[in-house]
Amino acid sequence: MSEIRYGIVGAGYFGRALGTAVNSLPGARVTSVFDPENGARLAEDLAPTNVESVEKLCAADDVDAVIVASPNWTHIDPVLLAAENGKDVFCEKPIALSYSDCARMVDSAREAGVHFMAGHVMNFMSGVRRSKKLIADGIIGDVIFCRAIRNGWEEPQKEVTWKKRRSLSGGHLYHHIHELDFVQSIMGPATRATMVGGNVAHSGPEFGDEDDMLVISLEFGNNTYAAIEYGSAFRWPEHYVLIQGTQGAIRIDLQQTGVTVRAGENSESFLLHRNQEEDDQRTEIYNSTSMDGAIMYGKPSLTPPLWLRGIVEEEMAYFHGLMQGNSPTEEFAALSDGSAATATIATADALSRSLTEDRKVDVREIVSEQEVAVRSFSPTSAAKH
Repeated sequence: MSEIRYGIVGAGYFGRALGTAVNSLPGARVTSVFDPENGARLAEDLAPTNVESVEKLCAADDVDAVIVASPNWTHIDPVLLAAENGKDVFCEKPIALSYSDCARMVDSAREAGVHFMAGHVMNFMSGVRRSKKLIADGIIGDVIFCRAIRNGWEEPQKEVTWKKRRSLSGGHLYHHIHELDFVQSIMGPATRATMVGGNVAHSGPEFGDEDDMLVISLEFGNNTYAAIEYGSAFRWPEHYVLIQGTQGAIRIDLQQTGVTVRAGENSESFLLHRNQEEDDQRTEIYNSTSMDGAIMYGKPSLTPPLWLRGIVEEEMAYFHGLMQGNSPTEEFAALSDGSAATATIATADALSRSLTEDRKVDVREIVSEQEVAVRSFSPTSAAKH
């Protein structure tokens, strides 16, 4: 089988991890990197071309697929350019900071006939995959409630990076969107959304402007619900997902790392990651840092921990398989075409509106507004004016 050649847009903490992982796969090679700040270092490590523009990378003859790992607010242009040039695309989460941008990206990829996979790496944790299989097999009955908590405390930082500016990162809700995406992968897209909170403990020049406490309530219909907490204003940190069913429950602990299933009188525990070493390392990181692991941010100069490299390797192996002609698996089908990520951003947009307007928001509002906008600016309607 012919070699698949990859271009990397964004060579920061996660871009480096993705590029390193894909470059180690049989039949894969990183050929180009674009990142004005960090590209030279990754190019030196992987020996690809450090190009001067995203346009040049996306149009390059020696690039078959583009991996977008640039900062959150910059994803849409390289995704659209890649699709326009007939390149398959992997885009790191959040794929965009609005439902309208997500819809444009997905539509562009579909019209170009290319893959568009979202980087929601939590789906590739072995304990998460096993939990979903148990749920699908009916071990805990019908899922009626999920609680996801990802919070901790953050001390003042030496500099306020883009990750702490809501307009650039989306804040905790968008930047740490894994839990919302995971809940919807279990329960389906939310129908109504409510969010309260604010910046309650991190005001001042040494902090950004993102809300540090977000409390979320989601409704899914048929008397099924979810509650999610995000933020950096919590002195007692927590990071877990609890899935409650009619016949049992599953607790995925991302802090004291591991998974426990209870069904009837039976209880079973298993690893979250690929092996005990990875689980132990994750637990050690959470228990030894001055800033809680649930709200930590990677830096380009740092090497990701073993457990994170592990799930990135699994994720890139799956994407590379798609590039080699494998069909999307049922497990990852909605991840492979951007639809799950887009549904998650629709819910996030509804939650953001709920916070701003102090009301419960029907997620359909967000989707319908985009549909109206598309009809309003379609070629047919434009020709009439």
